[in-house]
Amino acid sequence: MYDISLVREIVNQMLEGIERIERRFNGIGNPNDFASSNEGIDRLDAICMMLIAIGESCKHLDKITDGTLFVKYPEIDWKGVKGIRDIISHHYFDINSEIVYSVCKKHIPELKKALQKMSQFHE
Repeated sequence: MYDISLVREIVNQMLEGIERIERRFNGIGNPNDFASSNEGIDRLDAICMMLIAIGESCKHLDKITDGTLFVKYPEIDWKGVKGIRDIISHHYFDINSEIVYSVCKKHIPELKKALQKMSQFHE
């Protein structure tokens, strides 16, 4: 069995990261908005940092739960969440703003819902 309070803490940190992504993504209407100004580039940088943190937290959660937690939430591509962290970290200067836009628009809301369920499950 794993430490439920540690899992809850990590999930809550991930939810905080998602809130930061949502705040920074607010006002971005298309992928080109990231490159159209210094503010857009700064937003892209900040969002990427949170995506790295969330992906790293997923790796940590998977390890401390011996791979038993994420299987309960199959609606999320957990491998993809962890993978985006690796892509951003290792190929930062090749980041495609269209991919980051798509992640923020389509996948972050789904991830947020799953993490909210996860945090309620462990209360």
